[in-house]
Amino acid sequence: MRVWLFALWLASAPAWPQASPLVVGAALPESGMLADLARDMRRALVLWQEIRNAAGGLLGRQIELRLLDDGSEATAAMRLYAQLIEVERADLLIGPFGSAATVGAAAAAERARRVLVSATGITGRVQRLRGQYVFHVPAPLAAYGAGALAVARATGHTKLQVLARNDPGSRKAAEGLVAQANALGMAAVLQTVASGTGDYAAQIAAARARNAEAWIAFGLAEDAAEMVKSFKRIGYAPWMFLAQGAAEPAFLRLVGQDAEFALGISPYEPGIAAPANLEFAAAWRKRWQGEPGAAAAAGYSAALVLEAAVRAAGTLDQERLREALASLEADTPIGRYRVGEGGEQVGIKPTVVQILQGRREVVWPPSLATAQWQLPYPRWDERQVHATQ
Repeated sequence: MRVWLFALWLASAPAWPQASPLVVGAALPESGMLADLARDMRRALVLWQEIRNAAGGLLGRQIELRLLDDGSEATAAMRLYAQLIEVERADLLIGPFGSAATVGAAAAAERARRVLVSATGITGRVQRLRGQYVFHVPAPLAAYGAGALAVARATGHTKLQVLARNDPGSRKAAEGLVAQANALGMAAVLQTVASGTGDYAAQIAAARARNAEAWIAFGLAEDAAEMVKSFKRIGYAPWMFLAQGAAEPAFLRLVGQDAEFALGISPYEPGIAAPANLEFAAAWRKRWQGEPGAAAAAGYSAALVLEAAVRAAGTLDQERLREALASLEADTPIGRYRVGEGGEQVGIKPTVVQILQGRREVVWPPSLATAQWQLPYPRWDERQVHATQ
């Protein structure tokens, strides 16, 4: 009888109050032309939510993702982030997909004095947003040449022929490298080339005329492929050949074994053996299968940075979070987060990879290298066909 009465009491007793979920908001393109590109960023945020909630959540509260669809329209970002703040009552904010959308999201966050952790804003326009509440996780475009410059300096080569595809992002990256190189006393010359250029004979002639030692190019995989085709046709081999697009899988498909020994620039490589990346990549493979890409790594890194700031601050107070993010240093899958006075990313740099035996190997920075770079870039009559992997 006593057991039965106790059971009745338990059934009628009021439930213990549950803490309300901690809402993390973001606007992403779940429809429209950018939906496929942004899909992995959404998956990364879901993965982070699941892992954190399984471990007890954040500040003792379960995490609830509140994701709004911007329809691939960057102009919707300001309105949607205002909605996340004012209507959805999001406790924390992660930036949208793309630099243009990040500008609008940042404006909404600054106006409301709410912290925003940017996951994808890498253009100069975004990085120059000198507000108090926006903090950038990925490396800016101006830092994309850091590894190329480091390899050239380490090998004692100072005459650089720098090419940029005629688009804002490529030009910004190239201009950043040239400015840094010339400040170091190196001799860097910048040429802009039209998109779709299929013959680089004129640029090769210019490089030969000044005895340029390193050819460094910013653009897409097809640009890098056309450069290699022109090199082989003319019989040109600079001491070092580095093209941003050579890190893309499409480069290998376009030129096959002629891709060997080319260096490329990659914002993320899933094979990096850093602890933060090993944990992330393993969790991604288990949850989503396949290898994570740059969008996934950037989204997950932004969530990790936000989490670390909340833990450091011990509160959701936005001023305390702002102070925590300004001074925070944290390891992420894409590198070590550290920002300057304006919230711009200064700690993370894209890696340099080299095509060796048909695989992308990280050769810079040395702390993350999976192989030693092989230079000089071989002459075409000295190359050997490697076995297919």
